[in-house]
Amino acid sequence: MIERTFVMVKPDGVGRRFIGEVIGRYEAKGLKLVGLKMQIVSRALAETHYAEHRGQPFYAGLIEFITSGPTVQMVWEGEDAIAAVRKLNGATDCREADIGTIRGDLGLTKQKNIVHASDARETAEREIALYFQPSELWDYPLPDAAWLQE
Repeated sequence: MIERTFVMVKPDGVGRRFIGEVIGRYEAKGLKLVGLKMQIVSRALAETHYAEHRGQPFYAGLIEFITSGPTVQMVWEGEDAIAAVRKLNGATDCREADIGTIRGDLGLTKQKNIVHASDARETAEREIALYFQPSELWDYPLPDAAWLQE
């Protein structure tokens, strides 16, 4: 099933110059980039994004970290895109992530793990709407599309 998912390169990924590496891995998997922007996430947006974690012991640190520097927001589209991205990312705790995944190869800690990605269709829809207007998402053909689908 063709679906869209949200991905954010976190401040550590931007600061360590891994934006291109992250994009390259998703493209190599056959996913299509349909939305892209860069910003420093405001505190209000961060609190909305991570609202489900409010009250957790790690919440304040999470908000401080995600607002600490530039981030890159992306929307990726493809066959089972949510599961594909999560598999490419690896386990949230980099020390448990498999070698060959973004977090296993590039991440340092549970928080400084390079990327955030939606974990379900509903989450993807909510997160995409937080960061992108419909007019900022692109539908365009790729010349290799026939090779990327069953």
